[in-house]
Amino acid sequence: MKILIVGAGRVGVSVAENLVSERNDITVVDLNAEQLAPLQEHFDLRVVHGDACQVSVLRKAGADDADLLIACASLDAVNLVVCKLARQVFNVPRRIARVRSAELPEMPELLGEGGFCVDAVISPERSVSGYLNKLIEFPEALQMVEFANGRLSVMTLRVGEGSPLVARRTDELASVFPGINARVIDVVRRGRSLLPRPELRVAAGDEALVIVDTQHARRAVRQVRSAEKSVSRVMIAGGGNIGIRVARELAAEGYNIRVIERDIKRCEYLAETLPDHVLVLHGSGTDEDLLEGESIEDMDTWLALTSDDEDNIMSSLLAKRLGARKVIALINRQAYGELMQGSHIDVAISPAQATMSELLRHVRRGDIVAVHRLRQGMAEALEVIAHGDRRTSKVVGRRVEDVRLPRGARIVALVRGDEEIIMADGDTLIETDDHVIVFAPTRRQIPQIESLFQVSAAFF
Repeated sequence: MKILIVGAGRVGVSVAENLVSERNDITVVDLNAEQLAPLQEHFDLRVVHGDACQVSVLRKAGADDADLLIACASLDAVNLVVCKLARQVFNVPRRIARVRSAELPEMPELLGEGGFCVDAVISPERSVSGYLNKLIEFPEALQMVEFANGRLSVMTLRVGEGSPLVARRTDELASVFPGINARVIDVVRRGRSLLPRPELRVAAGDEALVIVDTQHARRAVRQVRSAEKSVSRVMIAGGGNIGIRVARELAAEGYNIRVIERDIKRCEYLAETLPDHVLVLHGSGTDEDLLEGESIEDMDTWLALTSDDEDNIMSSLLAKRLGARKVIALINRQAYGELMQGSHIDVAISPAQATMSELLRHVRRGDIVAVHRLRQGMAEALEVIAHGDRRTSKVVGRRVEDVRLPRGARIVALVRGDEEIIMADGDTLIETDDHVIVFAPTRRQIPQIESLFQVSAAFF
């Protein structure tokens, strides 16, 4: 696929890095030559220095034959104009815009064909806040993502002492959820999957990826680890775009929220904008004197949400030392996140990975409904609709064990109609219009999975 990315900031770089590894033809456009240089040096892609709002620059970047435009510059206005130019001048088939404004996505008449010609909107702030809300609702989870409009969830849980999973062989895990519509789809130890080696036994401290009917999620948690105290008090360090969104959403759900922000003018804005019962404090999440006066030991969850990785790490470590029960930090650099998660930081969240999950369903081939990155971005789960019949499809009318998936990839669940959720086994028959949840342990397997769900020309 020929993909044109506008913007070489943090989001643009992450998008380029992820998509170029999947053998796409990538071109990145930005006004800042210094941001383009490392991209060209480290990745097999093309860069164009210039203003993407200029038709000549888009033409130089190859907009004439691009399959997809992803506009993720820092300014909404640039992204919207670029999408309109891409549609009206170059007829680029699909156009995605990063939009920070909370108002614009609620105004389809401005974004659609009669407006800025945006096919889909991505919002890192919205992606991260939704992700955080789930982690606060399920404090035991290291990750929780949803499929089938929330009817199915995939949870990553650390296996606790005394869990029914402990000491079981990895090929004996199907029976650990009696009476619960759930299934273990992967077990991870020190970043490596155990499932390719069925003789291995699960140990306390391993991470279990569980797919579950969301209505049964609480019961499934109790089978993997002890349930934790529900969250009521949350401290947010950082009142930027993500911090204010999270504070507003959690306050609306009845949580006791405090926000720490070092910039005095931003503090004043937060105090004016957030609900009256949200307490805004002027200071830093690394200010020990301030935190000692705020009874951090009574905080259920500490959220470090500034734009600075080092600041988030240091404030999380301090909060943990002062007694915060659970600390969650935004970490942009993947190496930092992998190093810190599970040590003194309970959960490290990558805004880029959260955004990629939102973006990938528009990039993947086939009728993809949802895509989520799992295991620090190494694995992926897709929700794809099966179309056609046995003659035109490689999956419809076939049992799961007869579908030729790449090694290690598995069909783990089906959603059929408005009622039925099926945890798939080898004998499960796939029907047309089923929403099929596929787990891929590595991203290299995705093209083969996509091709399986593409119907032949005879279908049309």
